[in-house]
Amino acid sequence: MKNYKRLPKHIGVIPDGNRRWAVHKGLKKHDGYDHGIGPGLKLYEACLELGVEEMTYYGFTMDNVKRPSLQTKAFQKACVDSVNELKKRDADLLVIGNTDSKVFPKELLPYAMKRTKFGEGRMKVNFLVNYGWNWDLNYGLKNGEASSDNNVIDHIASKGISRMDLVLRWGGRRRLSGFLPIQSIYSDIYVIDEYWPNYKVEHLHEALEWYQETDVTLGG
Repeated sequence: MKNYKRLPKHIGVIPDGNRRWAVHKGLKKHDGYDHGIGPGLKLYEACLELGVEEMTYYGFTMDNVKRPSLQTKAFQKACVDSVNELKKRDADLLVIGNTDSKVFPKELLPYAMKRTKFGEGRMKVNFLVNYGWNWDLNYGLKNGEASSDNNVIDHIASKGISRMDLVLRWGGRRRLSGFLPIQSIYSDIYVIDEYWPNYKVEHLHEALEWYQETDVTLGG
């Protein structure tokens, strides 16, 4: 495994293109989500070996549940299956999302809004499940008003997730799609044109090679 002089501490992952991959393979759209579990674990293992300290995976959003029922059930199941696989590894898990909704998988409630350590807990791994950027910020507004310090950022639902250094998006789309608006404010974004189920470790290394040359100023 290659060593990098400059390694992002926190990598965000937008695993897009599952449905398009399925259609390309002659499958039903909802079949694509099950094929996205393996790539997520392989990426986690590669980042863990490199020494990345934190990763955040975009599971599904509150807007995604407007899709047909078969697709909704498929990505809900994929999130549950991914966490069940992660439980067999070394991770410090945090699941963030609107648990008040019936579409939030009940299997993930024990890991919601708090960290749970599996194995040695060598990496912080965050899953956004039934997440909405406006829900996240409104959570901060509501709780910030009730607090004496009134610092909204300290009270957002995702306050336990650090700033992302690098966001990787598969599937070729050039947008964040509401992905952690506070933590992504200074993130570098690298887009992989291939669909998420076609993940290869080379995609990660191409992104990290590109990251070596970026000029990080954090607005300064």
